[in-house]
Amino acid sequence: MQKTINCVEFRKMVLVGAKMLEDNRAKVDALNVFPVPDGDTGTNMSLTIQSAVKELSNCSSNNFMDVCDCISKGALRGARGNSGVILSQIFRGICSVLRDGKPDVDTRTFAKAMEAGTKVAYNAVATPKEGTILTVVRLMSEFAVKNAGKHKDFETFLPAVIEAGDKALAMTPELLPVLKKAGVVDSGGVGLMTIMRGFLTALTGGEIVSEIQTEATKAAASDDDFGDNSEIINMDLGDIQFAYCTEFFVINLKKSTTLADIDKLRENLMGIGDSVICIGDLEMVKVHVHTNCPGVALTYALELGELDRPKIENMLEQNRALKAKIEAEKKDQGMLAICAGEGISEIFKDLFVDRVIEGGQTMNPSASDIATAVQKINAENVFVFPNNKNIILAAEQAKGLVENRSIHVIPTKNIPQGFAAALAFSPDASAEENKTNMIHALDNVKAGQVTHAVRTTNVNGFSIKEGDIIGLDDKKILAKSRSVDDTVLALLDKLKEDSHEVITLYYGEGVTEEEAQTLSAKVSEAFPDCDVDCHYGGQPVYYYLLSLE
Repeated sequence: MQKTINCVEFRKMVLVGAKMLEDNRAKVDALNVFPVPDGDTGTNMSLTIQSAVKELSNCSSNNFMDVCDCISKGALRGARGNSGVILSQIFRGICSVLRDGKPDVDTRTFAKAMEAGTKVAYNAVATPKEGTILTVVRLMSEFAVKNAGKHKDFETFLPAVIEAGDKALAMTPELLPVLKKAGVVDSGGVGLMTIMRGFLTALTGGEIVSEIQTEATKAAASDDDFGDNSEIINMDLGDIQFAYCTEFFVINLKKSTTLADIDKLRENLMGIGDSVICIGDLEMVKVHVHTNCPGVALTYALELGELDRPKIENMLEQNRALKAKIEAEKKDQGMLAICAGEGISEIFKDLFVDRVIEGGQTMNPSASDIATAVQKINAENVFVFPNNKNIILAAEQAKGLVENRSIHVIPTKNIPQGFAAALAFSPDASAEENKTNMIHALDNVKAGQVTHAVRTTNVNGFSIKEGDIIGLDDKKILAKSRSVDDTVLALLDKLKEDSHEVITLYYGEGVTEEEAQTLSAKVSEAFPDCDVDCHYGGQPVYYYLLSLE
């Protein structure tokens, strides 16, 4: 059990954390609520910590004081964007404790360092906002301080702290409405948790993960697979009150400058803009502000010292350009499918469905959920495939919740009908023609599901015992046995008509590919007049979804 870490190990933790963030940079960027105006969070955070790594590479010493000073100085010099600056301050606070401590750091000391990182980060922001990276680091450090005595070795301490951070990250959409609206967790928080996972990897000798693994990001990641800028589609230019993102350093400060002058600069900046960050000491000050008067911000700073690396970006122009791009790419028709199962979702994407949201027999999305997903599709007309009879009404109700879109609900009662509807879509046909063709396509497919009974009962002429494998269509139970394969074959026998030529099996999360292939062979033998296909669906609850066409 590793009860302490030394300076060499801490240096390695920073290096591996930086590498893991860089490998996941694009994925963190993809979680941004707005692709503009403030740059990309993952890129900004990565460049910030890479600056610390660069400074660290020039440090030949292996004592905490020298290493921590290099990390603090490098992170501040390279800090970019809000999240990057906050990250630099988290490291500054952590290093302020570790640099003055013993050669070996235990979990209690590391927890105190995280607590200091939280305090310095909050103090760096003029108006701290919950639901951001600040919330994640605060709740994580509070857990660390309370539980360091319980977890006296880093192999159990860091995983527990990371778990607490993941829980905090999952809470961010509830604390910040813009995150909830966009359907994402805070991207800065994801970046921080990626670094924390790098810390753990450095100590345990694990592999550097090139894919974000937190539970909180799974739902958001499924949306981002479509590679769109969906949230910006409906964003009003009026959301941006201050037009210019202004960043610079103040260096070679005048001998007369005091810490109180730095505080005064921060107050002056708050009077002409927002998103103000003004941090540093009498050696160097880092400034970030959104303002309509960048020249005034620079003038205030010149009273303290010299300006270095000024950067001014017109956020309104960036926003206009992106809105113009979105408008140019707007199409007449799009599709939305509701389903459960990774494989099912991928099939819908292969059929050019614009967006997929999770839902099914055990989890019905609300009308608001459906309306939000429709609003993110850049099309005038959106066809919605509920794929479950219990979701059709909610889909219809979503029509009254959507602006600037026409929703056309195709009453698909199951996944095979959803596939048939998507296949019937033609981008060259009108919306009315497509709607007619999709509805007609539903008549050409029969569907069945195979699952297990959760209680003993008598229904549809069957005496069902708990644990029986049952086969049903959208209305009633048609088959039962104690075997999945036997139930599938019996159900197909009830569903199959002479006109059917193709049978497709979609196997669920509890079925292996080998089992599915074995069953496919049995189906081919039992129904030699049909072509039999098998695909991974990954759906919960149902062993198999069956399609006959």
